[in-house]
Parts: sequence; structure tokens; C-alpha cells
Amino acid sequence: MSQSEIQRLNSNQVMSGVTVFNQVAYLSGQVPDDTQLDVAGQTQQVFGKIEQLLALAGSDKSKLLSAQLFVKNLEDFQTINALWVEWMNGFGTPARATIQADLVNPDWLIEISVIAATN
Repeated sequence: MSQSEIQRLNSNQVMSGVTVFNQVAYLSGQVPDDTQLDVAGQTQQVFGKIEQLLALAGSDKSKLLSAQLFVKNLEDFQTINALWVEWMNGFGTPARATIQADLVNPDWLIEISVIAATN
């Protein structure tokens, strides 16, 4: 694949899970599969999904450039932030924004979208 080609992975009629262009992977917002989990469980599940998609794109969390965390309840921020620090331990931290948001599924407590280098 040349640098100028756009690669779309895990695609459906609505979106791609990952789009890769010019050695940069853009992940769609990742949400938990198990909405019965608390915010810690949902966050860990989302981290796992991000790691899988980054691997599919030829990247990993050490190459994160940017992250956006969409949090349903601001009172969960401390828990999410502690999990984030643990998950990123030993890796350079990306630019990051945390936004309080009403998520599409009211049972989702978090959604995370990241951008990462693939080289």
C-alpha cells in the first residue's frame, strides 16, 4: 500500500473502525460491549478494543498522538483518569481532551477515540 492510499478497516455502511492514511491511524469512537459493567469495567473494555484496532492498523498505544474521552458522568472522571494513567504507564502520553457527553446509548458510560502513528 502506498502512503497516498486510504485504508479502511472493520468497515460497515456507517463507518470504519479504523482509517489509515499517510502512516496515521484514525480510530472511530470505541464503546463498551457490556453495558452492565461499571465505569471501570467499561473503560477497561474500551482500552482492549483500542489495542486490537491499533494492532490491526499496524500501531500500538505507544504511538498515540491524540485521544478524546467522552464521559457520561463527570463524577467518574477520577476513576477514568486513574485507569488511563495505569493504561499509559511507561508510554508517552498523547494530547488529550475529556468531554462530558450524552452518549448515543444511555447505558454507555464512556467512549474513546484516538489517533496514532503507524510507522
